Amino acid sequence: MNEKLILASMQKILHDIEEGIHIVDAEGVTRVYNKAMEKIEGLGRAQTIGKHLLDVFPNWTIENSTLLTVLKTGKPLQLQKQSYMNLRGQEISTVNTTYPIILNEKIIGAVEIASNTTKVEHMSSTILELQQKLLNPVAHSEEGLNSYTFESLIGQDKTFLNAIKLAKTAAKSSSSVMIFGETGTGKELFAQSIHNESSRSGQPFIAQNCAALPDNLLEGILFGTSKGGFTGAVDRPGLFEQAHGGTLFLDEINSMDPSLQVKLLRVLQESYVRRVGGLDDVPVDVRIIAASNEFPKELLNSNNFRNDLFYRINVITIQIPPLRSRPDDVKLLANYFIDEFNEKLGKDVWMMSEDLLDHFENYPWRGNIRELRNFIETAMNLVADEHVLGKEHLPVYYDELLDFSHGIDQTTKVDLSEGLNPYLESLERKLLEQEFLLQDKNITKTADILKLSRQNLQYKLKKFDLL
Repeated sequence: MNEKLILASMQKILHDIEEGIHIVDAEGVTRVYNKAMEKIEGLGRAQTIGKHLLDVFPNWTIENSTLLTVLKTGKPLQLQKQSYMNLRGQEISTVNTTYPIILNEKIIGAVEIASNTTKVEHMSSTILELQQKLLNPVAHSEEGLNSYTFESLIGQDKTFLNAIKLAKTAAKSSSSVMIFGETGTGKELFAQSIHNESSRSGQPFIAQNCAALPDNLLEGILFGTSKGGFTGAVDRPGLFEQAHGGTLFLDEINSMDPSLQVKLLRVLQESYVRRVGGLDDVPVDVRIIAASNEFPKELLNSNNFRNDLFYRINVITIQIPPLRSRPDDVKLLANYFIDEFNEKLGKDVWMMSEDLLDHFENYPWRGNIRELRNFIETAMNLVADEHVLGKEHLPVYYDELLDFSHGIDQTTKVDLSEGLNPYLESLERKLLEQEFLLQDKNITKTADILKLSRQNLQYKLKKFDLL
């Protein structure tokens, strides 16, 4: 393969990949600017190729430009956050990895790989603003926000009752709490109940799902940002400051990046928080309740979760049993949700049929209580004037899922007229769709439940036209 063909192939790859690629020479003049970078910054190649960085971005300096910094220092920068204004006056936020191009010990240029975080930055700012509004005294009125107490925890299973008993004990303490349980078991309900029966009940309860945002944005949300910390940064308190005097609930803490875990551990040990880009330590008095869908042994054996943070938070341990181990509670919970949707939907359902109850009590409930509630809501929407909720009120899709819980019935004739592979693909599609919907179309959670990689799950969702 000749050099021209190799060069043409490389240029084609650079222009087609999803990340933004910006390559400059030693003078800071743009030589390569791919399609993804055009889309991120809203500029065309005609506005950038052959032009100096400062002609395109006049406000850039060595302090706020990763490319200019690398050209001067010759040292790579990994996953650096950058916010700036483009020529159209639009604010752009990216996370960049930038490398010097060195030939014969001389810097001849720099290459930058950029991921667009503009929308996520805007979303995180919106989240913080909304959380600050919710902490306004008006938001503590009886109308509006859901607030759960121990009376909201429904069940008579012995293991479940023991978890409630331990949670009530935790409410009398100020120590950190770690709640373990599968997705949908009600970990946040337990956390809110502990807070609302504690001495901190009159102060804020703030919940943050650690898997919901990229780590670089989660850091700013947790610890706050300081004006001047990076271009576009403003003075904004993080969740630790907002939760001062109250409780901060960190859900799915096991998904937090290890580098961020170190910073969290420092805050917990010293009771001080330093905003991103700031110099001052702000004292905070916050009780931590954390939750994980991985259990203690898995966390301790994991290379992704720090043992010192585990022992710092896991002072009081609460394990919530999955619904499949609480068969006697299924009827109790189902009747509770029937009453809830009778009121919401204007129905008059009195009970479940024995047939439906039998299926419910033998179903594995991978989505736990959240899945049961979803089943009941779906069925209640299909009830007309009947007073008994039966299998006929479930869509065929749900009906088939319930039947699968008993295993494959050897006496049932399976329609294989189109062959085995089409039948298995149809079954796979139904199971994928069900789990994807149960997890509110959250790819990370669905992939974890199904033990698939994110990439494999996305491939399958696209294959079956579910994404």
